Amino acid sequence: MKCKKEKGLKIGILIVLMGLYFLVPAVKININQAIFILKNVDVDLARGYILGFGIWAPVASFLLMILQSIAAPLPAFIITFANAGLFGWVKGAILSWTSSMAGAALCFFIAKFYGRKVVIKLTGKYALDSVNDFFDRYGKYTILIARLLPFISFDIVSYAAGLTSMNFFSFFVATGIGQLPATIIYSYIGSMLTGTTKTMVVGLLMLFAISTLIFLFKKVWNDNKQLKDTMDIKDIN
Repeated sequence: MKCKKEKGLKIGILIVLMGLYFLVPAVKININQAIFILKNVDVDLARGYILGFGIWAPVASFLLMILQSIAAPLPAFIITFANAGLFGWVKGAILSWTSSMAGAALCFFIAKFYGRKVVIKLTGKYALDSVNDFFDRYGKYTILIARLLPFISFDIVSYAAGLTSMNFFSFFVATGIGQLPATIIYSYIGSMLTGTTKTMVVGLLMLFAISTLIFLFKKVWNDNKQLKDTMDIKDIN
């Protein structure tokens, strides 16, 4: 009986969401516009889209970040840049951090509630398998690396975490700590993305991301090597 109720609830939620998208023109138009903007990785378009909601712009940004989270692997840093340009880097960082936390939590619970088959439809099997392998090998480092690098979908990591035995509290705390430095940095950079500085700053951001990746991989490699050496010593003894 419990399984039937749970299955009915899952189907009911999907029907409601699909109904909103296909039967309410305003919802469909705004979602399609948002996806188009994020796919084109255009900060100016994102700013214009959010600003178009007037006093509801912060709410629109919040919902846009949640949409980005569900529809992985759309880039989140575009919204972070746009928020910084519209609301200032401090308020923009707060908005980006809280909305991305909500998005990460939603991805985690979608994975827990609907399971692997639905997650694969949302993310793709290859992307999910890659993240799963990374979880198996590096565990806690996965969340940190994914959040620091703007071109690795952190949302797929959130989905993957929901498919593991990790509890929500551990995931949420690790997510909050792991994404805070990157959100602050990207927000500060986003506040300077104007005119001729745009290309230069994006280039510096990519350099920072690559440098961070190299550093973290080196740390993971050294930790694994140290663990292996320790195990070898115990085997000899």
